[in-house]
This record gives sequence, structure tokens and C-alpha cells, in this order.
Amino acid sequence: MRDPSPVTAPKRNPIHLLMSMVERRPASDRVVLRLLLLVILGSSLAMAIIWSQSMASDTPTEGGTLTEGVLGNPRFINPVLAVTRADQDVAALVFNGLMKLDESGTLVNDLAESVTVADDGLTYNVVLRKDITWHDGVPLTARDVSFTIGLLQNPDLKSPLRGNWADVTVEEINEYELNIILAEAYTPFIENFTVGIVPRHIWSLVPIEQIPFSQYNTEPIGSGPFALNRVFRDKTGLITTYELAAYPQGNQRPHIAEIVIHFYPTESEIITALADSDIDSSAYITHPQLAQFTNQNEIQIIEQPLPRIFTLFFNQNRSVSLRDTAARQALDASLNRPDIIDQAVSGYGVPTNAPVPPDHNALQSTSQEDEMASSSLEIASDILRTGGWEQNQSGNWEKEIDDQDELLSVTIQTANTEIFSRTAHQVADNWRELGVIVQIDEYEQSDILQSVIRTRDFQVLLFGLDMSKSVDLYPFWHSSQREDPGLNIAQYANIEVDALLQTARTTQDPEERLTSLVEILEVFRAEVPAIFLFVPTFTYVTQTDMLITPMTGLSRPQERFMNIHNWYRASDTVWPLFQ
Repeated sequence: MRDPSPVTAPKRNPIHLLMSMVERRPASDRVVLRLLLLVILGSSLAMAIIWSQSMASDTPTEGGTLTEGVLGNPRFINPVLAVTRADQDVAALVFNGLMKLDESGTLVNDLAESVTVADDGLTYNVVLRKDITWHDGVPLTARDVSFTIGLLQNPDLKSPLRGNWADVTVEEINEYELNIILAEAYTPFIENFTVGIVPRHIWSLVPIEQIPFSQYNTEPIGSGPFALNRVFRDKTGLITTYELAAYPQGNQRPHIAEIVIHFYPTESEIITALADSDIDSSAYITHPQLAQFTNQNEIQIIEQPLPRIFTLFFNQNRSVSLRDTAARQALDASLNRPDIIDQAVSGYGVPTNAPVPPDHNALQSTSQEDEMASSSLEIASDILRTGGWEQNQSGNWEKEIDDQDELLSVTIQTANTEIFSRTAHQVADNWRELGVIVQIDEYEQSDILQSVIRTRDFQVLLFGLDMSKSVDLYPFWHSSQREDPGLNIAQYANIEVDALLQTARTTQDPEERLTSLVEILEVFRAEVPAIFLFVPTFTYVTQTDMLITPMTGLSRPQERFMNIHNWYRASDTVWPLFQ
């Protein structure tokens, strides 16, 4: 008879052992111990969840649709011919340039693998990426870049960007390398490298005179992050909707799968579409209309200053009193810029007292910013008294200049658009409160250009100063640009400033350029050839569930799409190990 096999007790996990120990305790202790055990287990579970969440992060996933509302109808989805914002917005999605802006507003390579500037600033050597194709699969090469520049320069095509490429020659080195050569050094020229490149194999087959009428202007083939998928038209043939599909290649791999662009004839229809969630976003809501979206939890308003400075230009040749430095300084000091911004652009603006965009604040000294913030009628009055001006019984200012008694009286001339009109009237209110006699003359846009700006026939002109990203002040302030078609509207002339302007636009040394600009601004602050008021902000209304990259350093509204491939709508929470 065999011995029975030994019996092994079943293994029990720690929780079962702990529970059995609790159950063997007296009844009075079991309740307390059970509660304590539940608290320990619950706390451990909570700590595990918190630790897991702290270790994981949101990772964009591919998919989702962005539906954009655009004002107007597309006609030239062609970077060479695009003029309207509708055209430029779509072109920014379908085409890309040699370079683009990154999220910090810095120019970085896009189609270009490298861009090297010669020491003399005349030659730009461009090496292209070799992994980029057009949306129809044809490789993009140096011949496409050379062809695009040729179109931009062609006088028969009349590209709005033609002036940016004057006196530029192109030398193709090989299939993926070329030199772009300038006749004279111009540091801001590299900003032109963001212009979209067009396909030679498509457009070279179209006679130059037929290019504006080609269907490829409305059904474009590009190399950008999104390719045209479908076009919808109304009964009259007008395009109402574009469907664009993600086109991943090279360094652009969009997270968003599709962009749908609806075109609307009026702003009110865009506002209704946003309110009804028919569209997700739009950059076409004017400042006064933004208030209705500010308190909506599902809507966000993104603001970014553009390099456009609202400026009061003085023409000292048309006013004796404005030749007086104290008068110009007092007119500047009396202005309440925050109030002007509230009235003109509903608060969507950034005050400035210098001809530079807000992202060049390094050029604006702290003392000047403090001075601007503390500007008041009292300060302005003290400046006038110190300068020899006296108030008469009517409260107006008088001074004897060249043996003549002169009243401080000015006429503001500006365009009759809503934003310029509101700005002019707020400025006039500030000056009248100081005791200045003010008249406002408003003109149609075409009339002010022909009758006022080109003839330089004004005392004070309220107009917008459109700056380049790199702050090229030369066209607006060099003495060689005083006469039409030059842009030195104030007819300003200063030999020292002329030399500094020339240095700032030609030097390849960033420190030398910055030093020149700082010295120019110091002269401007002393001489006050103009009053710089504010920079209006570009505003973009979008759903809060759309994760958008920073829009820093924009110079044009369509540049908001420069990093569209990084936008996303869907995400997963993933541990770094699995990202």
C-alpha cells in the first residue's frame, strides 16, 4: 500500500491573507480594520492614477477636420498673382516657399534644405530638399524656383510682387541648387523667400497672356501641406467651398486630415456660421464684432500684432506752427493711446511711440515706454509753455514765430474708412482738450492717394505705415524718397539718419543693424517728424478644441497657416515610452 502524496496548501495572495487576518479579529475590531483597509486601498489607487497622469502627456493624433470661413470668392490661388485675402489664405495652404516662419516668428527653411548668404550680401545660395513633390507626384526642383522668379519679374504678367524681385538674377547650379543674386545688398530681401513656388511643368505650358485665365488659378497644384481634393460651385459658377486633404511629405506631416473652406459674401454670414457651428474658425471678424464671442466658452480669440503702424505724419512745409519742435512734442504728449485704441479698434491694438512693430520692443527704451504711459495734458501744456507758447483768453495756444503771431491750429487729413475716421476724431478730441484748434478732412481712398499723399498737400496726415518684418525704415524716411513715388510722406531729411538707414538695410551684422536702428529712433524722438500711435492686432476666432501653434511675428494674415501641419484637433494621453 502506497503512502498518500503530501497535500500542498493552496497559495493565497496578500490581499486574501490580509482579509483573513481581519476576519479573525474580534467583531468590535473588524469594522474599524475593514474601513482602514478600504482607505489604504483607495489611497493607493488614487496615487497610482495621479502618478500615471503625471508621467503621460497629450500626443496629437492624425485626423479631424478644420472648417474655415473666408470672406469673398477665390480667383487667383496662385502665389504669383494672389491679391485678395481669400486668394492668399488658400494659397498659403496649397503652396509653400523656400522659407517660412516658425512658431517663434523666425525665418526657417521650408522647401530649402539650406540658404547661405554671401559675405557681401549679394548672393543667396539655395539648396533644395530632395524629398518634395508636387501634389501630382512630379519632383520639385531648382527649375521650378527659377521659373517662379521669372514669372514674378515678367512685366506682361503684372504680378503684385514684381517690385520685390527687381534686378534679381538666378543661376541654376544643378537640379537641386541655385544662386539668387542681387544687384545691391538688401538685408530684408530674404523675407521674399516665403513666397509660394509654382510648378513649372504646369505653368510653362500656358502662354503668359493666358495665365490669368487658366483654370489652374482656381484648381491649383502645389507642394504645400494640403492638396485640393474637391471644388464646389453655385449655379452661377462661383466657388463656394474647397475641400483640401492633408499631403504629408518631407518635414510637413499635418495632423489634421482635412480642411474645408467655405466662402461667404458678407461678414454677417460668417458670424452666423460661427454661432451655428457651421464653421470652426475665421480671420474675417472685424474688431467691433468680436465682443459677441469674448464670453463664449467654446470660442477663443487669438491676437497677434501686425507690422502696420497707425501714424500721424507732419508736413512742416504746410504749417508754420508745426515747424516748432515744442508744438510737435506737445501734440504727441497729449495723446491718450489706450483711449484711441479703444475707440478705433475696440481695444484690439498695441500702443507704440516708435516706427517699429511691438515684437521689436528692444528698440523701445523703458524710459520712453514709461513716458508714453504717463502722457497727459499737463505734461503737454508744460512742454508748450517751456517752448514759448501762451494760452489766450479762448484757451488756444499762441506764439510769435518769424515776427508773426501763430495759433496752434492743425488740419488732420485721412481716409473716410471707419477705422481711420474713429482714430482721427479721438486724436482731435485729445488735441482740442489741450487747446489746439483742429479740423478733420476725410477723403475716399483713391482721392487721398492722388490729391494728398502724392502731392504732399497736407498738414497732418493720418495713415498706416506698413512695415517689413525686419523693420526697413529706408523707404519711409530716407531723404531720397521725399518725392512721389517715394514713401517719405513727411518729406523728412536728416544726413545722419540717411547714413544710418543705409547701414541698417545693407549690413549683414545683426548687432550693427540694431545699433543703427536704435540711433535712428533716438533722433526721431528728439525731432518728432511724426507721431506713432498704435499697431492693430490680427484676430483669429476659432473653436477651443482646435489646438493651434503660436502665431508669432506675422506680417500678413495668411501667415497664420505657416505651421498648420502642427495644428491638431484630436489627441491621446500616452506615456513617453509609447510616443
